[in-house]
Amino acid sequence: MSISLETKRTNFRKLHEEGTLILTNPWDIGGLRRLEKLGAKAIATTSAGFSWHLGREDFEAAKEEVLAHLTQLCAATDLPVNADFQSGFADDPADLAENVKQAIETGIAGLSIEDRTGDQLYSPELSVERIRACRQAIDETGQDVLLVARCEGLLTGTADMDEVITRLKAYADAGADVLFAPGVMDKEHIKSMVDAVAPKPVNVLLLTADMEIGALASLGVRRFSTGFALAQSAWVGFEVAAASVLQQGHLPS
Repeated sequence: MSISLETKRTNFRKLHEEGTLILTNPWDIGGLRRLEKLGAKAIATTSAGFSWHLGREDFEAAKEEVLAHLTQLCAATDLPVNADFQSGFADDPADLAENVKQAIETGIAGLSIEDRTGDQLYSPELSVERIRACRQAIDETGQDVLLVARCEGLLTGTADMDEVITRLKAYADAGADVLFAPGVMDKEHIKSMVDAVAPKPVNVLLLTADMEIGALASLGVRRFSTGFALAQSAWVGFEVAAASVLQQGHLPS
């Protein structure tokens, strides 16, 4: 690579300080190369996309496989990489902290940690303790890695918007650099999230075509990501083409 890891991490932090950051989510080096050519400033991994790449469902990849995946992507690009590290592959804050340190060794510039255990959320108290442990672990390494705290309450259907915002505020106070609640779509809710954790940036997951970046940026959102959308689009296209050949005898027109 032509730039140092320190520079990649510095660049990533600067991308969060002003303007709008759009994170696309590849799951292999081929996709990464295409995003580089399209002008991506940084990328984020996708747990679902990587698991599908392995022929499994989301959350079925082992920690060691995810760490190897992160190492491979980080080594292949000058772009900063934000890791989808799911719930950190541990419940206990001390174990989570050790896993975070292992993730940092892969060369990532940012790290997303979820507050879910299966289809439920950790208690608010344990969730905050886990974010504090992540913050301490990052600080102990001396590396400038951004900590992204994710509240999964909307995706799991286990928390309303008020609880989600309360959790995000607590995670911000516990040391998270970026706050993220995938599943939020309502503009008033997004604005409330932005205001609640300001001046720290909020990440919004793009879920539908009418979630327009310019309009959401006007509400104060500074970071956007595509999650599994690119992987889903690729696999849908694959299946349509394959079904046309196998069932109709020709490639799709």
